[in-house]
Amino acid sequence: MYFGNNATLAAAFVICRYLDTSLKNIIFHTKSGILEASKDEDLFTLVFPSREGMGCDVPEVLVKGLGKEPKELYKARDYLAVFDSEEDILNLELNMDELKKLDAFGVIVTAKGHEVDFVSRFFVPKAGIDKDPVTGSAYCTLIPYWKKQLNKNKFVSYQLSERGGILYCTDLGENVKIAGEAVAYLEAYINV
Repeated sequence: MYFGNNATLAAAFVICRYLDTSLKNIIFHTKSGILEASKDEDLFTLVFPSREGMGCDVPEVLVKGLGKEPKELYKARDYLAVFDSEEDILNLELNMDELKKLDAFGVIVTAKGHEVDFVSRFFVPKAGIDKDPVTGSAYCTLIPYWKKQLNKNKFVSYQLSERGGILYCTDLGENVKIAGEAVAYLEAYINV
């Protein structure tokens, strides 16, 4: 299943900001199932099913696609490639043509962060998204991984993209909770 979280978050933001400012909880019925969104001050929270990765061998095409071999690799819907440092994540030498050859939806890369619990990036060249700026659905796999590594249930993370984003994450067992801020990008009127 693919959870289109950016659209869900944007829809929740628009509903709470422009349609009904008193709303605090919204339930979306989507092709992927029911998605819950809630608003608390400036944070919007989404709840997704947890998707823990299983350890696996590192395919050569992944190494070619990232320009470096990860120290660990897991697979759920996406590959989760774990590196030693935040600098490793920033300095990957990406080859999207190679990443398109992988047998997974996308590739999540992660490492411990300097000022946050962990950092990540997400690549989905098969879907035409080379570098996704902030990806809630990747956290379905990131949160269970970091829960085991850091032995805690709540995290602050940063997605290292040009636009970037801080996410507040909670492991709920079968689900994960992801919270972040949303901002209006564009306001316009269309006359039909």
